[in-house]
Amino acid sequence: MADEAAVLVCVTRQKTCERLIVEGARIAKELGAQLHVIHVAKLGDNLLGNPSESEALEYLYQISKDHGADMTMIRSNEVAATISAHARKVGAVAVVMGRLPRSRRTPFDVVDDVSGRLSDVIIKTVYDEDK
Repeated sequence: MADEAAVLVCVTRQKTCERLIVEGARIAKELGAQLHVIHVAKLGDNLLGNPSESEALEYLYQISKDHGADMTMIRSNEVAATISAHARKVGAVAVVMGRLPRSRRTPFDVVDDVSGRLSDVIIKTVYDEDK
């Protein structure tokens, strides 16, 4: 467990996740907390084989750095469990995640799973209105 409070932002391989980092930075500043960014890549995902996805991750890394955050990438097929464990590790008091509108969600929702695992942590969802 970290000594200092933190805000953890969860990103995918899309440049539009910049909005999540910006929101996380706003919350971290408001709480006087550290900012951390995480991307969980499923085992077997070829990150470097897709130029647009690797470019997006590089872009998000730079945005994270610009906001004083580190960006961690972890490979795991257990996305919600990995996010939750990392949130505990960094001492997260809030987790920022993106979410599709209800009409576009799948029956399994990572946000709901993380929320259930981190009942004592604020889960801030930023909706993707463009989808």
